[in-house]
Amino acid sequence: MKNMRIVFMGTPDFATASLQALVEKNYHVVGVITVPDKPAGRGQKLRTSSVKEYALSQNIPILQPTNLKDESFLAELKTLEADVQVVVAFRMLPETVWNMPKYGTFNLHASLLPKYRGAAPINWAVINGDTASGVTTFFIEQQIDAGNIIFQEKVSIEVDDNAGVLHDKLMQIGSQLVCKTIDAIADGTAPNIKQEGTATQAPKIFKDTCQIDWSKDIHSIHNHIRGLSPYPASWTTLSNGNSLKVYKSSKEASTHEAKIGSILTDGKSHLKVAVQGGYICLEEIQLAGKKRMAICDFLRGFQMNETLSLQ
Repeated sequence: MKNMRIVFMGTPDFATASLQALVEKNYHVVGVITVPDKPAGRGQKLRTSSVKEYALSQNIPILQPTNLKDESFLAELKTLEADVQVVVAFRMLPETVWNMPKYGTFNLHASLLPKYRGAAPINWAVINGDTASGVTTFFIEQQIDAGNIIFQEKVSIEVDDNAGVLHDKLMQIGSQLVCKTIDAIADGTAPNIKQEGTATQAPKIFKDTCQIDWSKDIHSIHNHIRGLSPYPASWTTLSNGNSLKVYKSSKEASTHEAKIGSILTDGKSHLKVAVQGGYICLEEIQLAGKKRMAICDFLRGFQMNETLSLQ
């Protein structure tokens, strides 16, 4: 029943993929809810969300409320007469919003719930060294990410995948799962399964979260780096106080007597840091105020004879 009236709520690229899948498969999207435009960059020009840009290209009506409980917004939302609402990477909804449509509101979440409830499931799955992740559609209720499951789809996390690679995998699989979920709701066959098992959390990533702790073991540090790449990126400091972002690393397992956090480099092609269990080889980095570059390019222009601080 592709004549079901759908209101879509989302903000970033991850959400846009699902909206695009619905539009290209001729589902009846009657409105889009996204965040207000925000000033960004040096010129502080207003920047629109990825979802808004796509909705504009498809002439879909757009609402950008600052307050989801505002009476005027709720009135506008009601006029869209949604049969179902789809939420992908958006804000927490008040009950007056998620309980409005006849068939309810469902969310696409980038984990296999109840694992990794919260804001950053993709990052934490990689940081924790998981070998699998997935996406879940579930009916929204009051407790965050705790509603009954509709569908799940599992994907593998390969040893060299970073958060960006996993993001793209889940984005594409998730967009198809959204369509599958709409179909099941429309024909009355949608599962409605209570979440079982131990719930784990995926809290928001802050700057402090991204700092590399060189006292940890080789696997934990490597997973930390790839779990935060390409965004927001892990970071460390040199002994002169300069900040250094690390986007890509590899592991060199070995026994050594080097001081933890000390740097070994030939000054030309490689730079590695002594850690428990071996060395972390830095492959792509960015010095504060400079552009992101491969380690060989970095060493060509920067004399590296310092020690990473242990913080």
